[in-house]
Amino acid sequence: MEYILLIVIFTVLFMSIKSIWTIQQKPHRYVSLENLFVLLALYLTVLIGFGLAYTVLQINGYEVLLIKGKATDRDFFQLLQDSLYFSATTLVTVGYGDIIPVGIGRWLASAEGLLGYVLPAALIVRTVIDFEKDKSCT
Repeated sequence: MEYILLIVIFTVLFMSIKSIWTIQQKPHRYVSLENLFVLLALYLTVLIGFGLAYTVLQINGYEVLLIKGKATDRDFFQLLQDSLYFSATTLVTVGYGDIIPVGIGRWLASAEGLLGYVLPAALIVRTVIDFEKDKSCT
């Protein structure tokens, strides 16, 4: 059951990230408030998705996070809170070191950190492509 949940989580993450590349026919959509909201929504989706993945793996007996250097024996909501916090610090910074990924958690944290760096660049590239497309059509 946990594998199905993880597949659903990563499918939603993939489709959300893929949405930044879909072409929409809106004139003069260069740097706008809409693009900022798209970026924030993508960050929030990735943050929640990876947080849920850490939580699901941890609940099912896989050791993915050490909190203050110790294994976790917390209830669901504390674990979810810690997982979302770790996901946020991994996505937007390099982390604080109070929660340490281990095992498969290291690979997930590496992928999440990479996404945190790539998402703004992808939005800038999309903006430039839209600008060049409109420029060449006129």
